[in-house]
Amino acid sequence: MRIKNLYPLCFLVFIFSLTSFKVEAVEIYVSLNGSDQQSGIKEQPLATLNAALRKARELRRLNDPAVKDGILIVIEKGFYNLKEAVVLRPEDSGTHDSPTRVMAAPQAEVILSGGVNIKNWKKASGNISGLPKEARGNIWIADAPVMGGRVLEFRQLYVNGKKAVRARDANGSTMNRILSWDFKKQTCKIPTPKNLSLSNVEGVEMVIQQWWAIANLRVKAVKVEGKATELFFMEPESRIQSEHPWPAPWLSEKTGNSAYYLTNAIQFLDQPGEWYEDIKNRKIYYWPAKEVDLRTAQVIAPSLETLVKIEGTIDHPVSHVTFKGISFQHATWLRPSQLGHVPHQAGMYMLDAYKLETPGTADKKGLENQAWVGRPAAAVEVSFAHHMVFDSCRFEHYAATGLDLKKGTHDNELKGNLFKDIGGSAILVGTFSDEATEVHLPYLPSDQREICKNETISNNLITDVTNEDWGCVGIGAGYVQAINILHNEINDVSYSGISMGWGWTKTANAMRDNIIKGNKIHHYGKYLYDVAGIYTLSAQPGSFITENYIDSIYKAPYAHDPEHWFYLYTDEGSSFITVKDNWTPAEKHLQNANGPGNVWQNNGPQVSEQHKQAAGLEKRYQYLLKHKVTNPTNQPINSKKEIDLH
Repeated sequence: MRIKNLYPLCFLVFIFSLTSFKVEAVEIYVSLNGSDQQSGIKEQPLATLNAALRKARELRRLNDPAVKDGILIVIEKGFYNLKEAVVLRPEDSGTHDSPTRVMAAPQAEVILSGGVNIKNWKKASGNISGLPKEARGNIWIADAPVMGGRVLEFRQLYVNGKKAVRARDANGSTMNRILSWDFKKQTCKIPTPKNLSLSNVEGVEMVIQQWWAIANLRVKAVKVEGKATELFFMEPESRIQSEHPWPAPWLSEKTGNSAYYLTNAIQFLDQPGEWYEDIKNRKIYYWPAKEVDLRTAQVIAPSLETLVKIEGTIDHPVSHVTFKGISFQHATWLRPSQLGHVPHQAGMYMLDAYKLETPGTADKKGLENQAWVGRPAAAVEVSFAHHMVFDSCRFEHYAATGLDLKKGTHDNELKGNLFKDIGGSAILVGTFSDEATEVHLPYLPSDQREICKNETISNNLITDVTNEDWGCVGIGAGYVQAINILHNEINDVSYSGISMGWGWTKTANAMRDNIIKGNKIHHYGKYLYDVAGIYTLSAQPGSFITENYIDSIYKAPYAHDPEHWFYLYTDEGSSFITVKDNWTPAEKHLQNANGPGNVWQNNGPQVSEQHKQAAGLEKRYQYLLKHKVTNPTNQPINSKKEIDLH
């Protein structure tokens, strides 16, 4: 039944402009005070975005003439707890002349949250088994949420908008170092902890730093042998971790062995700001930070893995939908708790990987290893869609990826958004490797509609991301064509700022005509090296990296090689790329195993002041800078003087 026929006089006309012209659109309203049984007009708003999208879908299905100039879904101020992902399918598509826009009401803060509020905190009394002495009298307890008879498991906890620390043995930024790794037994030896029992290791994880990645390994058992303790791990990560050659645990008398910490046990809960979830007893333990009053605090555990899923097909894509002014918050990712997490690069986790006894593949005769990878979940996932816009939105408080343009997308625009407090990469775009495809094989599909192309990622602030999976990146692009990465500011990342390319191959593939221009990248490489502000892989004819500003790489405290960091880095197979007019404080750049056709011209401190000052957010978007996080722990920075000495 058509809304128009039911309420012919009730629709208000909302005049708005997203480009240079004005249109009149049908309005559908959503409010915390609404009901999905109502009509959706301003006086009778709906309660959920899913219901509003259904209303819009029905108008289009019935070819209602009221949608001639588009549909506007207006969400009123409020914190909306999502019970399921918001899903857009081909039937939700608009057109060029009749787009669908989902917007926050004027001046309204609209939050779509995938989290669950944790309430009814009480000060702990009595003995809590395993709790350290220093924590006694300081711990508060709440019941863990139970849904359908199952306790909600989570890996993050947000207190008053700030991520609390999952209890760990080494506090702050400190880590310990492994003693050895037995690849045949698939075990690791660590120093036996002092004043800390490992008799109960149920749920304990080891987070280990290795070259350009970390790994999350679930501990199965421990064997104490005096000053050394041997750790045994669960499958499948035990086999993958010990069989894959790159990146492997680092063993070095010169720079120190791989650093690690242990996490997720009651015995690690020993300082303010830490928490622990006891799955078996359905309890959450938290030692409040000094400024937190749990009687009034907002405490949120993430529940949904994906908040918004835009999913078309190769023949029937989703198109012409805009999100503007919406905040997407709180998304979980539990695979590390269920199967471990051993990444290959840029957060892509290995499903299988091993060293070849006899090197060589059809594409690379000298290749000595193979790997197959999966892709982390994202809070907002987009596949087979075009002319989608995310404008002035916020992406915050996630376990894994922020926004992912996965496959078959084109002519989409991400502009003026904030990406902050994200465990993995802020933005991913394009195929890296499908799960069935070995990672070193070049990707060039017979149906090129699969390739992500003509995307624009501009004027976004990306800050405090990759703060759980340290090997992820600010912006990661796989096999893409004609991507424009322009005037973004990226800072406080654990590894590289922008990574473009995949495959480690000089062979012709899907990549070409990509542009990385005018970006400002600083305070990166916080934990991991073999890193750069801008990093590339494989052949990409017609691609340009130009007029970017790159500065202030952190001194990573446990890097495998303290000198192996760069401002610009074209890695294996990089070919036919022009790198020109990029400002860096020194010419610390690397070209490693590159192919033909690269052009390097005028990169370093001599680049004009004009290019330097023009990089980063354009004036219209600089209001975002108030949300920037820069070096909150005063971590040392590699200075030009030290670079010159080396």
